[in-house]
Amino acid sequence: MGNDENYIFGIHPVREMLQASPTDILEIIIAEGHQREVLKSIETSARRFGLPVTNVKSAHLDRLAQGQRHQGVSARVREFGYVSFAEVLKQLSDSPQAQWILLLDGLTDPRNLGAILRTAEAVGIEHVIIPKDRAVKVTPVVARASAGAVHHLKISIVTNLRRAIAALKARGFWIVALHAQARESLYDADYPGRLGIVLGSEGSGVRPLIQKECDYLVSIPMLGKMTSLNVAVAGAVLFYELLRRKRRVDNGQGKR
Repeated sequence: MGNDENYIFGIHPVREMLQASPTDILEIIIAEGHQREVLKSIETSARRFGLPVTNVKSAHLDRLAQGQRHQGVSARVREFGYVSFAEVLKQLSDSPQAQWILLLDGLTDPRNLGAILRTAEAVGIEHVIIPKDRAVKVTPVVARASAGAVHHLKISIVTNLRRAIAALKARGFWIVALHAQARESLYDADYPGRLGIVLGSEGSGVRPLIQKECDYLVSIPMLGKMTSLNVAVAGAVLFYELLRRKRRVDNGQGKR
């Protein structure tokens, strides 16, 4: 963690951080006169961890939140702690199990990032790679949009996504990217156990130079008049198709 301080707002993000990373919380801030049981529960948990709890007027939280919905609670926290890519590679190399790792190529909308991280964590993805340049990082808006899922993920920032992909390939990973014009449907492809999943930016998708590094590209069938989906929705479709396949294999029913 760095020394910079930040704020997260809302019941779910604060509660998830209390559960996942209480040592990174500097202070819990709760609106005066609250009667909601969930806020009382947050206060009780904070005091159990020895964290300072400050009661303030709701207007003070309004000013801190700057338009974000705070639901009567905020946490003053340390800057988000990223995991080094070298540590990620070590953890991946030490594990013989099938694994998925998410790579994001140029995502810029914090709400999209938060939504993607929330779904990724829900299907069991642990590691996320974000490029250093021209991409949104973990911010309070991202934390809130993820409903606190960011605190259960190991997120790395890399200076060169192509080199990161090469490093994963060297450790036995195959790389698949969602691409709207890909000929192969995500429902028809076969997926190995060690898989890197690439999602591209909101506007242009996965960059051509990153596409070239992928082992294959898959698309989502579109039967209506729309030709594409929001990246967070598209990612969720792929994640849950992978989970469906995994559950079938785990239950001894084969790949499909």
